[in-house]
Amino acid sequence: MDAQTVPTADGLIEQIGQFEAVIRKERAATEKNGRLSERVAQECRDRGFYRMYRPRERGGFGMDPVGGFRVVEALSRIDSAVGWNVAIANACECFGAYFDDATTEEIFGPADTVLAGGLFPPRRAVAVDGGYRVSGKSLFNSNCHAANWLLVEALIYDGDEQRVDKNGNPEGLFMYIPASDAKIVENWDTMGMRGTGSHDVDIQDVFVPDNRAAPLLPLEKAAPAYSGAMHRLTFWPPVAINGVPALGIAQAAIDDFVAMAATKIPAYTASTLRDRPIVQLRLAKAEAKLRAARAFLYGTFDELWQVALAGNFLTIEQKADCQQAAAHAIGAAAEAVDLIHSIASSAAIRKDKPFERHFRDIHVITQHAFVCESRFEAVGQVRLGLQSDWEFLYF
Repeated sequence: MDAQTVPTADGLIEQIGQFEAVIRKERAATEKNGRLSERVAQECRDRGFYRMYRPRERGGFGMDPVGGFRVVEALSRIDSAVGWNVAIANACECFGAYFDDATTEEIFGPADTVLAGGLFPPRRAVAVDGGYRVSGKSLFNSNCHAANWLLVEALIYDGDEQRVDKNGNPEGLFMYIPASDAKIVENWDTMGMRGTGSHDVDIQDVFVPDNRAAPLLPLEKAAPAYSGAMHRLTFWPPVAINGVPALGIAQAAIDDFVAMAATKIPAYTASTLRDRPIVQLRLAKAEAKLRAARAFLYGTFDELWQVALAGNFLTIEQKADCQQAAAHAIGAAAEAVDLIHSIASSAAIRKDKPFERHFRDIHVITQHAFVCESRFEAVGQVRLGLQSDWEFLYF
């Protein structure tokens, strides 16, 4: 793709404005049906939102991490489910760095390739001639209805015996599998983020050739098409982008509240919400929490992007920086939404108002394993010079 034709983050954000009305029109149906509408998913596919992090050599936009964050946040301000699914598709793109160029040309070469993936629990991969027979069901496969390839994790078995390394640890694999080889189990039923379609996906006795399987180990050297700066950041843009929709949700909550506060007069009172000192105080605190979280997350990745551009992989301390900023973004965004919820009066609980959905959505995201509060423990372990029990810090 010619550099002059590759959209920038600003260009994609401008495009969002061109189909924002479509997203808003479909928002209620997205929530009710538990998945993005075909029209919204197709708009995201046609405009390239699902391949922002794909290398230009594979027809993607080769965007830097913060550029992708900005686009996801802008989408999430309109509809959290759209922002989330775009985030997950791009997160799955980054693992192409583990595979050779011929394999990534097969999978990522077509412009209409869209990814989804669920890594837990790992599936079972029985070694056979030329590859593996893979079976198992994983949870939380966001965007699976729109995807035509799935990123999966599997543990290797030789017959009935699990394969282990010299230290006794299970040997695992990353794999890409055609979505047509899998069955979506329609069981995504949660209090929030309902429109993401994050169903279980079942795979039974599917053959995966060796070239579509890569060892579940830290990336040391990527194939040429994936040898740019983005992939020296390895696992961390995929982790951090999970936190970005939370920023969009919190910003939407603030925007919606400001729009309402000028005219809303709660029952049994005579003044509008905006005239109340407690409202003024909590609104300002919510905005401060959100802006600080955004600055921390974006600033961390801007800084580490320069490290990657210089040809370096991240140190364990820098990986801890990524984890800390991502987990903090979600926690602070949730606190901001809680502050707005506390001052929105009865509008906070009415289903015909947006605040109850902001509240539900943000608290679902706080439970994500990669960015939940527990991940601060891993950061603390690194700061104290301890071996962390969060294995992904070593990827």
